[in-house]
Amino acid sequence: MTPLEELGTLADTAIDLEVELDRRFLTVRQILEMEPGGVVQMTRSAGENVDILIEGTLIGFGEIVIIEEAMGIRITDFLLEE
Repeated sequence: MTPLEELGTLADTAIDLEVELDRRFLTVRQILEMEPGGVVQMTRSAGENVDILIEGTLIGFGEIVIIEEAMGIRITDFLLEE
């Protein structure tokens, strides 16, 4: 069973995704559908490293990238709880 299937109806719950230089709101479904190298579009300078937060909690890191005429965040690492 995939993480998306395990969450069922919770997958459509909106979560406030924060990046050190900008903000973007995504659903749990959108986050779970991301793949390594996936990009979340933002509006800041390319090449900058950023922290990624959910509800104020640091969950990973990314880098601002340009894709065609849009900017986004390439997720470089997720923090794993130990």
